[in-house]
Amino acid sequence: MRYQILFLFSFILLLTGCKQIEVVPNKNRNLISENEHLTLGNPSNATTDINHYNNYLLEKPQYVLSYSRDNSIPNWVSWHVSSTWLGSAPRQDDFRTDESLPDDWYKVSPGSYTNSGFDRGHNCPSADRTKSIEDNSATFLMTNMMPQAPDNNRNTWANLEEYTRSLVEQGQEVYVIMGNYGSGGTGSNGSARTIEDGRIKVPKQIWKVLVILPEGDDDLNRITANTRVIAIDTPNSNGVNSDWSLYRTTVDAIEKATGYDLLSSLPEDIQQILEANVDKGPTQ
Repeated sequence: MRYQILFLFSFILLLTGCKQIEVVPNKNRNLISENEHLTLGNPSNATTDINHYNNYLLEKPQYVLSYSRDNSIPNWVSWHVSSTWLGSAPRQDDFRTDESLPDDWYKVSPGSYTNSGFDRGHNCPSADRTKSIEDNSATFLMTNMMPQAPDNNRNTWANLEEYTRSLVEQGQEVYVIMGNYGSGGTGSNGSARTIEDGRIKVPKQIWKVLVILPEGDDDLNRITANTRVIAIDTPNSNGVNSDWSLYRTTVDAIEKATGYDLLSSLPEDIQQILEANVDKGPTQ
């Protein structure tokens, strides 16, 4: 379950057509991050070292992500949803280039997805950041986007995002990690492995893990073997079912497909239990 053998990881990447993502060994496994969005851990041990350009850490006040220079999309994005992040700020729709990337990297622009058949699919959703205009605007950076099939983005994932916020409205808080793997999705124009003349990878699968707690303090230490964890893995295809619950899986399965360690901040015994379970809880 923990870090996959390098050969197996490389073989999976070769089969799925991904460009290599370097997962840096974790030497501080039990170190709790001061960043709330990394409470559950840093799944690939992304770093701000520019030499790790396909596992490059970007920390925003609103979310944290690992970015791939060669694929021009995030590997994963992690964020916290609670009442402190939700308010009445309107959707900004100010899609824009992320100028915080190194100067010599290709930077995705809002027009890079035009006529591609794929949506500019948010990882951290706009509606999860409505406390202020600044927070909402931050979700429209193109480093928070990936090519997402319209049906997948507007229906399946939108429904799961709405359910997540409904949990917060009921007094819960949710830690979310979302990512992708594989190459080749099916949008409104048919199948494609890349867009923008090969610069932007179209993922084959899109996944998400949610850890749900009653609102409170000292969150990491309140996670137990009985904490509800939802793991979802969907094909990035038009025609995907709008019912996200049909795609429930285990954290273990997502880790096996990606090579990541998704709940690394938790004690090993709790990880083993939570990561092996398929959620059977309510969906609305």
